[in-house]
Amino acid sequence: MSRTVVCRKYQKEMEGLTMPPMPGPKGQDIFENVSKVAWEEWQNQQTMLINEKHLNLMDLNTRKYLQAQMDRFFNNEPFDKAEGFVPPEK
Repeated sequence: MSRTVVCRKYQKEMEGLTMPPMPGPKGQDIFENVSKVAWEEWQNQQTMLINEKHLNLMDLNTRKYLQAQMDRFFNNEPFDKAEGFVPPEK
């Protein structure tokens, strides 16, 4: 049986993550308040941002930027998107 959370992004009860995605309070907050679906969507958005903007994850400012974008994404606020991304046709 999977665990459920009331997802911050979708404002409804959904399947939760199996473990916190990162250490510390931020990871625990995501574990308790973000659904598995929303986390996977963020992972895709983050990958596109890293690739499109050629971000260096060794840079502290880059990690702070991604953290801010993640917070905006989960709170349904405007967040940066990869400008050149065109979704594939179905």
